[in-house]
Amino acid sequence: MPRIRRPFVVAATALAVCTATALTLGPTGPAAAAGNGTTAARQAVDEPSLTGSAKLARQPGDNVHFRFNAHGFGEQARGTFYASHHIGKDWGGYFKGRIDCLVTGGPVAVATGVVTEMRFKNAPGMPELGDLRGKRFGFTVLDSGKKDQLGYSWAMYGLPKNSVGKCLGSAPFETLAKGDFKVHHWMPPRTPAKH
Repeated sequence: MPRIRRPFVVAATALAVCTATALTLGPTGPAAAAGNGTTAARQAVDEPSLTGSAKLARQPGDNVHFRFNAHGFGEQARGTFYASHHIGKDWGGYFKGRIDCLVTGGPVAVATGVVTEMRFKNAPGMPELGDLRGKRFGFTVLDSGKKDQLGYSWAMYGLPKNSVGKCLGSAPFETLAKGDFKVHHWMPPRTPAKH
């Protein structure tokens, strides 16, 4: 019987393992995704997102919470936001709305949303909030693991008053007492400029 060379045996074994793996897993890659219809298309589409909820680090009795569920790029973004602020038992409430813009850059997300619902209880000696429905506010989140930070467009005023343009927010200056935000960065491919 002729002697079989060792490199040939190694190559034949590797080829057999790869063939068995391919037969077990089935087709993969772009051709398989094209044949798998809607599910494959949904998995192939990437988009930026901002999700999560948190309580801000404040003095005892000053409770501020934010929640985001935002997906999509730029003005195609969709989702919701929620903010609540209570000081003691006499003053506070919440407002929530729909996201209308989202942009990410690495671990930072800037989102804006328009208030669709609010409920606030005013108290003597405390600032009055007024009607926020229809106003756009901005939010900025820095997702840095367990030390996330958040900023909001009314930082200079103390209370939300003035609408901002789409995808505008402030620096993320607030720290979290608990909770977590997740930023998924994605940008569409850029087309080269034509000369």
